[in-house]
Amino acid sequence: MFTTDDIDRVIQMAWEDKTPFSAIKHQFGLSESDVKKLMKKELRYKSYVLWRKRVNSGKSSKHEMKRSSEMNKFKSNHQRIITLNKISKR
Repeated sequence: MFTTDDIDRVIQMAWEDKTPFSAIKHQFGLSESDVKKLMKKELRYKSYVLWRKRVNSGKSSKHEMKRSSEMNKFKSNHQRIITLNKISKR
């Protein structure tokens, strides 16, 4: 279904506070529950627990409806330019 690069990209996006679940849904077609399942499958248990604590601890930026209106980007300024869901070559 997804390549290793796609899975890595979803994990990166899920870890970023500024990337809402709706951005992952838009790019990869994964709902919030699908992202949680993928994270649980792909991460070590401890990493998954830490990630879930971050998501559930009031990180309202992960949920687009709760975000402040100032956050209107899908990606942070620190990300590389992405074309067709692939990370650009160096």
